[in-house]
Amino acid sequence: MAEAIAECAVIVPVYRNESNIAELVQRLQDLNASVPGGIEAVCVVDGSPDGSYALLAKMLPSMPFASRILLLSRNFGSFAAIREGLRVATGRWFAVMSADLQEDASVVIAFFSALRADECDVVLGARAGRADRWLDRIASGLFWGLYRRLIRRDLPPGGVDVFGCNVAFRDQLVRFSESYSSLVGQILWLGFRRKLVSYTRVARRHGKSAWNFRRRLAYLFDSIYSFSDLPIRLFVALGSIGILTSVCWAALILYAKLSGHVAVPGYAATTLTIIFFASLNLFGLGIVGAYVWRGYENTKHRPLAVVMRDESHEGKRQR
Repeated sequence: MAEAIAECAVIVPVYRNESNIAELVQRLQDLNASVPGGIEAVCVVDGSPDGSYALLAKMLPSMPFASRILLLSRNFGSFAAIREGLRVATGRWFAVMSADLQEDASVVIAFFSALRADECDVVLGARAGRADRWLDRIASGLFWGLYRRLIRRDLPPGGVDVFGCNVAFRDQLVRFSESYSSLVGQILWLGFRRKLVSYTRVARRHGKSAWNFRRRLAYLFDSIYSFSDLPIRLFVALGSIGILTSVCWAALILYAKLSGHVAVPGYAATTLTIIFFASLNLFGLGIVGAYVWRGYENTKHRPLAVVMRDESHEGKRQR
């Protein structure tokens, strides 16, 4: 007789986590024993250049829970990996867990408890604190502070790294096909019934995070362009300041011309023309180009990720 499909699925994006794989598999095994009905684990290896995929392929088939390994053809980013995992996962409730194990297992258990009780459609892991290095804490606080102020004011103050949802929310989330967008922004944009689960992020025990300053900055700009008109308003303000400055400068040049301090023919007209049109260029060219490029990227309808291998394991029964 075939075993019943687990109602709870755990999605884990994996990138440069070879040193964490053994503990990750043990964490999944503990979750399978703690969550009523067990779990299905969906590990999405996001083009990781280390041995993460080989270790998962070796260890997961012998585990007592159903599992699935997706190997992406290259590094598409953790948010694309999460979407692929959600797309193929079965069951009624889903939780995203980090492979670096900086969120305690109790967070995932709390996600499934809230979803089973029908308290919400999506539950967000809200960081109440973190045990990272002081420099990482400052960088993360600055990043999520700017995100909350400039893009989504309903974002939890500490940011969101992990979340859980029911099948209705999942089905809507995976419909998004925007390139260079923000998964967190999409989650908040969708609405639905929402709940927060507070937790303290523990220090990373192995490896080094790939979430560096460059990736944070790129993600922040992608989020701004996708969910805010701030760049347009900023350039409108800068252009307005430039125009006002050119008017003041024009008055000064006109006074100098009339008082005889400017003797070069055509100087006043040339200077005013350059200042005025330079302000107009600042007013629009840069920001229009950014929006046009993103719009063009989305017209290509390229997949957000390419799955190179897809392996499923039913899980071994415990005797």
